Amino acid sequence: MTDLATAAAELVGGRLTDPFAFLGPHDTPAGRTVRSFQPGAVAVTLVARDDGRVLGTLSHEGHPGLFVGTAAEPGPYLLRIDWGGTVQETEDPYSFGFVLGELDLYLFGTGSHWDLARRFGAQPRTIDGIDGVGFSVWAPNARRVSLVGDFNVWDGRRHPMRLRGDAGVWELFVPRLAPGARYKFEVVGADGSVVQKADPIARATEPPPATGSIVAPTANFRWTDDDWMAERPAHHTPAAPISIYEVHAASWLRPDDSPDATYDWDGLAERLIPYVADMGFTHVELLPIMEHPFGGSWGYQPLSQFAPSARFGSAKAFARFVDSAHRAGIGVILDWVPAHFPTDAHGLARFDGTALYEHADPKEGFHQDWSTLIFNLGRREVEGFLIASALWWLETFHVDGLRVDAVASMLYRDYSRDAGEWVPNIHGGRENLESVAFLKRLNQLVAERCPGAMMIAEESTAWPGVSAPVSEGGLGFSYTWNMGWMHDTLSYVERDPIHRGWHHNEMTFGMVYAFTERFVLPLSHDEVVHGKGSLIGKMPGDRWRKFASLRAYFAFMWAHPGKKLLFMGGEIAQEREWSHDRQLDWELLSVPENAAIQRLVRELNRLYAAEPALHASDSDPAGFEWIVGHDAGSNLFVFLRKAAGAAPLLFALNMSPEPRYGYRVGLPAAGRWAEIFNSDANAYGGGNIGSGGIVQAQPVAFHGQSASAEIVIPPLGAIILKYEGPLA
Repeated sequence: MTDLATAAAELVGGRLTDPFAFLGPHDTPAGRTVRSFQPGAVAVTLVARDDGRVLGTLSHEGHPGLFVGTAAEPGPYLLRIDWGGTVQETEDPYSFGFVLGELDLYLFGTGSHWDLARRFGAQPRTIDGIDGVGFSVWAPNARRVSLVGDFNVWDGRRHPMRLRGDAGVWELFVPRLAPGARYKFEVVGADGSVVQKADPIARATEPPPATGSIVAPTANFRWTDDDWMAERPAHHTPAAPISIYEVHAASWLRPDDSPDATYDWDGLAERLIPYVADMGFTHVELLPIMEHPFGGSWGYQPLSQFAPSARFGSAKAFARFVDSAHRAGIGVILDWVPAHFPTDAHGLARFDGTALYEHADPKEGFHQDWSTLIFNLGRREVEGFLIASALWWLETFHVDGLRVDAVASMLYRDYSRDAGEWVPNIHGGRENLESVAFLKRLNQLVAERCPGAMMIAEESTAWPGVSAPVSEGGLGFSYTWNMGWMHDTLSYVERDPIHRGWHHNEMTFGMVYAFTERFVLPLSHDEVVHGKGSLIGKMPGDRWRKFASLRAYFAFMWAHPGKKLLFMGGEIAQEREWSHDRQLDWELLSVPENAAIQRLVRELNRLYAAEPALHASDSDPAGFEWIVGHDAGSNLFVFLRKAAGAAPLLFALNMSPEPRYGYRVGLPAAGRWAEIFNSDANAYGGGNIGSGGIVQAQPVAFHGQSASAEIVIPPLGAIILKYEGPLA
């Protein structure tokens, strides 16, 4: 510690690095000396905490706002501060001990503290019988870190924090502060810069565009979903029906179709959850709800990995939303972004004046596609920070799964980079070994700590074993998005039927690798933005052909092996491209064709859940068999779906505008086959061309099967036949 005069000058100048060595109580030969910095105060008196008796008067000493004096006796004291007519009594922040324990610091430093959001950041707590808030933040290279907020007029000189040894963590307990207080950390960086930063571990924030952090109450929600949580593992196995409705919460529905208002979590619970349940979806997946400064990023550029966006209400309100979903039998999945973060000055970028959360080298640390910064997953503290975030959502909010965004960008060091723009790994390769280790550790911990929770990868390359267990060399995800299936099949259906025969493999190729991973088939938000139009808009031809093609395509998706995901609006044949600035065009449901698409999706979800053959063998090659896979000239696709102990189903798809009458197909058994679904039914807006309800299969071998029958496949349509038993 430098001499007292120097320390006083550093304090007033905002450069004091060791405030506890100068401020607060200190035993000296002259007695117990107390120093307090209260700029603007008229007088400061020491009074006993127990009975208010005067213990001493602090006097100005050399610098405006610096008060020094001697206490008449030891023991707890209060500062009685006269602000010139207003008197405030409070405990001295610099009279309290440590906020964090040594174990907290050790676990944080090793990247193994999974309860960061309950220990670090801003935590309401009681120390020495006094209620207040303990603050802590990681900034190992900072010269000084101070707490600022409304409670100290955002003056970084008033509450400088204590640095805890080699951990790089700064902390301070502020007595009498309570939940609801706004705050930031003022950081004097290693480079001398002074920036007020939002708390990386804040559990609540101001509504954007404001950027302050909010002291949140202790997380303590009373759940009513014990039955759901106990049964959840069974809902998420590869044999379970999983049909996901992907939602951007701010634009699904708006109060009075207002462009400036959104429903909060309670409003969404009242409207969205019943809708999802009525439509037969098993899960709702929310685009990232972690706080993000720019609404146009849809949440994919988050800065607060532990705070639900204030756009929709409090963390407690979000917990109510999840609880309501579980009571309705609906699982909740969150998109989660551990790959990158935005460059906003109040955020994580160069947090302590150095590249702390990101890589220093832009060849590793800057994402050219999104102009964002890439997390340095080779740093233990950063890895632990992100894993703690994942566990926070899964454990604290009972979230049923995380869809991990942009996994492909994490796996490869040369992702979207040309030669010379990337740094090889230690072996000279392109694989990002640190990201691979992070993903494996993350998925192992989730599997251990969160029974039944799903981890879903957005992965668009051929990386092997994305959904294989870590013990078998895989990444350990529960499922991965089948991006190849999505791109290939959309490419096919966008073509005019006269050209589809030349691209038949775009519909069949997915079965070559369908069982190499556990897949989710996604028709996501990415396919209906940035000039791509809507799903219905992709379909060629006149209005009849567009709607018939979309019905047939949805039927193909629901019959194909793999779990299902549909972005909001697809189920009503939203005709405009999706925009985050407006709600869906719900008025389309007054149009018969659009309402019919909604009925079709509802029925497909019902069939998918009711028929084991459509879901129980999604990850088992024995559950699928081609009957007709090569009739490119007719644009026809016929296959069987099977499951142990369940009746087999025959799916037939005709992607030409010509009906196929008397089309003979092989079947595994003679007898009665009931037409349980027809995308051309009148109820779905079709012409009701089909096989008339019952097909009689004869013991005539065909297509390698022991029996066969002649069926009718509607134009731009699909049917499903179910085996009901032998002929009478």
